[in-house]
Amino acid sequence: MLKTRYTIAYVALMTLVVVASNFLVQFPLNAEVAGINLADILTWGAFSYPIAFLITDLTNRQFGPQAARKVVFAGFVVGVTLSFFTSVPRIAIASGSAYLAGQLLDIAVFNRLRRQAWWRAPLVGSLIGSALDTVMFFSLSFAAFFVLLGPNDPFALEAAPILGVFATEAPRWISWAIGDFAVKMIVGLVMLLPYGALMNVLRPMQAARAS
Repeated sequence: MLKTRYTIAYVALMTLVVVASNFLVQFPLNAEVAGINLADILTWGAFSYPIAFLITDLTNRQFGPQAARKVVFAGFVVGVTLSFFTSVPRIAIASGSAYLAGQLLDIAVFNRLRRQAWWRAPLVGSLIGSALDTVMFFSLSFAAFFVLLGPNDPFALEAAPILGVFATEAPRWISWAIGDFAVKMIVGLVMLLPYGALMNVLRPMQAARAS
């Protein structure tokens, strides 16, 4: 009964993060750092989305990988449904595929490292999962090679200085991916604070310890 209640709570939190991220991705971050116009490469959704990894890791810590996968699949269903209503099919496919692959990789890495230093499993798992998520989403969404998923976006494929400040040029989506992953790394580090604070509250159940 306790596991069911907590799992429902984790599913609700994951759903909230997915819904919020789908909404916030519409709003560019209007700021400038070191000459980089962040509005050109980031939206507010980049800051909310990495919280999904915290939810996955807390579920994994408390109940093990099987429960964490259930939470991830619930978020996948919500995310894909929203994406097909709010964006083109290619973006929806990329978003769902990247989310699922990144979260499942996070679960596998976390489970392998769960008996090491308390911070290692959530940090390494979320960073590796985020890296895969970023590569998959931006490649499937915008790389010319994946045109079979839908029409290419000419603006995304235009050559421009990387991050708008470097001499080297690349398709615009490369800068978007770099900015997105940079935010995920920063948020991943910040998420260690709530994870550490909740460690003594959300203790692993016996099944999770045996995983």
